[in-house]
Amino acid sequence: MDVEVLSRFQFAFTVAFHYIYPPLSIGLGLVMVVLEGLYLRTGDQQYHTLARFWTKIFALTFGIGVATGIVMEFEFGTNWAVYSRYVGDVFGSALAAEGIFAFALESGFLGVLLFGWNRVSPRVHFIATLGVWLGSMFSAVWIVVANSWQQTPAGYHIVGEGMEARAEITDFWAMVFNPSSVERLLHVWIGAFLAGAFLVVSVHAWYILKGRHIELSRKALRIALSVAILSSLLQLVTGHASADGVAKNQPAKLAAMEGHYPANAPADLYLFGWVDHETQQVHGIKLPGGLSFLVHQDFTTPITGLNAFTSNDRPRQVNAIFQFYHLMVAIGMALIGISLLAGWFAWKRTLFRQRWLLRILVLSALLPQIANQVGWFTAEMGRQPWVVYGLLRTSDALSKSVTAEHVLFSLVLFTVVYLILFALFVYLLNKKIVHGPDDAELEDERPHQQAITNAVTR
Repeated sequence: MDVEVLSRFQFAFTVAFHYIYPPLSIGLGLVMVVLEGLYLRTGDQQYHTLARFWTKIFALTFGIGVATGIVMEFEFGTNWAVYSRYVGDVFGSALAAEGIFAFALESGFLGVLLFGWNRVSPRVHFIATLGVWLGSMFSAVWIVVANSWQQTPAGYHIVGEGMEARAEITDFWAMVFNPSSVERLLHVWIGAFLAGAFLVVSVHAWYILKGRHIELSRKALRIALSVAILSSLLQLVTGHASADGVAKNQPAKLAAMEGHYPANAPADLYLFGWVDHETQQVHGIKLPGGLSFLVHQDFTTPITGLNAFTSNDRPRQVNAIFQFYHLMVAIGMALIGISLLAGWFAWKRTLFRQRWLLRILVLSALLPQIANQVGWFTAEMGRQPWVVYGLLRTSDALSKSVTAEHVLFSLVLFTVVYLILFALFVYLLNKKIVHGPDDAELEDERPHQQAITNAVTR
């Protein structure tokens, strides 16, 4: 294998592993804010117990997320030196903003969130929880802005020539609000809300099936299902907006997502299928003209296809992009169906008697994670052969001194370390879930409970 393939695979592997954790942190942060807010409003001790339980799981995901994210920064310098020089001015600004507006906020409140129980007032602890959650949201802002700039560059000019060329920012806010950043950010945020909400749903559905923490789980399920229903429906809206942006700004990616080859012809919408790259045909179930309708609200309007681009300017792994994209859409629709069905039974007050549905809810925690991963694969593979769309090719962005043997050796080491980290994460997560909310804490929290009671009745 050559150095480009190995470097791409290594970066994809490390980012994909890292991307398990930040969405969970953002989604669990939202649930924690809701739980503590309800505790402040009602004085119900069960909300406090739930908030403390999910804070422990949040701390686990947050810690491993930080640890796994560090590796990517080194890979920029080792494997992608030309790329780092090219985008350094742009990424430097975005990542500096992340440090100022996100990490400072998170780190400032994280200690209070984790260790401030019974040491600060309930309102101060709620503010700390809110601050950590907002910090994680702001962190996503700047990462998505930087990545979106690669997809749709704006607010820059090119300085230098050849291998010494680099992009410099001429308009910071044009860079931030580049043509794809807003809809992609909303899509990422809501995907994170889904990841957190369905993890909460999964764990408390399991407790109910096992006959444990019934009252706590009833409350937690209702809250998490509300987040899941709203987020799954909103994700349909943001997904459509994001696809519209791809149609406008990256037509080759859209063509690959639906396996559309004709240079200028109406495009079908496939429910599922298989792309034969040799014959340029898709075999599957389709809605004729469906993609044209979604993009232009007309079944006969032409869509730019892959044959409108030279072979060097369009994605090569069309079937993989097609499958990843359609898997993401299928999971999104499944999450809408599952959350609405569970919400309907909850409204009828019969959810907790539907053991078949509770079993589905236990497994549902995997679906947002898979959707987030394949959605990212679609976005990044669909951008190829460009690492910065229309400006810098992936093959030109590599470090010139790194060999395939170097990358392969480090990839093997990363794989071993990440497998150990993942096993540790699963072990600790399972241990915390099996242990469950610590009912023994209730006796130690009477002073805290008295404080919240006074605050509510004041």
